[in-house]
Amino acid sequence: MTSPASTNKVTIYTDGGANPNPGPGGWAAILLPSDGQKPQELSGSEANVTNNQMELQAAIEALKALPGPHQIELHTDSQYLRRGVTEWLAGWQRNGWRSSNNQPLKNKTRWQQLNAEIQRHQISWHWTKGHAGNKWNERADKLARAAIQKAALPLDDAQSIHLFAAGAYSGKSKKGGWCATLRYKDAEKSLSGSVSPASANQMHLQAAIQGLSAIKKPLPIHIYTPSDYLKNGATRWVKQWQNNNWQTKTGKAVSNKDLWQKLSGLLQSYQVRWHVVGKENMPDALKQGKKIAGEIARMSE
Repeated sequence: MTSPASTNKVTIYTDGGANPNPGPGGWAAILLPSDGQKPQELSGSEANVTNNQMELQAAIEALKALPGPHQIELHTDSQYLRRGVTEWLAGWQRNGWRSSNNQPLKNKTRWQQLNAEIQRHQISWHWTKGHAGNKWNERADKLARAAIQKAALPLDDAQSIHLFAAGAYSGKSKKGGWCATLRYKDAEKSLSGSVSPASANQMHLQAAIQGLSAIKKPLPIHIYTPSDYLKNGATRWVKQWQNNNWQTKTGKAVSNKDLWQKLSGLLQSYQVRWHVVGKENMPDALKQGKKIAGEIARMSE
């Protein structure tokens, strides 16, 4: 990296992600000049990318936005980005842009673009824990999420089964309700039930379990849920819990272990794509499922 010819200094926060991963993605960068000028916010989107690709793009775009050499403090919550630059990049270049085991380098073009931008600046790379209260990291995360193009749901995929999983919980009755709606081409089937005592998380799990249990054909499945807990558990946490003998990182027993074990077993049989939906893009079938689950949960109030 070359030393900057000027004394321009800037602090940068970047973030990026895809939802689902891979899928539509967004990136964002916030540039904070040292002279107290107004922060500059950048963001953008791409159609079919991964989390890592968007983390890289955020850094590329931030550096491209600087008109000349700068001294930069760059903060990212991506270890892939930070370690890639500070630990792996030089080796990839020496190896002809191939990995350490001589395999084609993933995201090669973006790494080359980033490397070209890095040469113009003097950069200190910092890892910042995501969602830990850092004002500018949180802002970059919000901008990146907002940039992601929301696909119309449910997806137009006639070759897959669409499962709409809804859960609800009543604090008064301590009772929960769940509803699972299955759709394949022109056929639709709804299942529902109650559990007492229960929690909201348990009801989201129960809806997915009951829906998957009712599927008889080995087809790809789209699961639509309003629950980050359900999606993150199924796609990220459950493998860690299994490897750790169903304990959390802190050594505590995993909550709802029996339900997670059932769900994990069912997921082994299918190719599943998860969709976490909010009010703004919630399919009608899921809205109706939430209504049914809520009515069931409130029946004993």
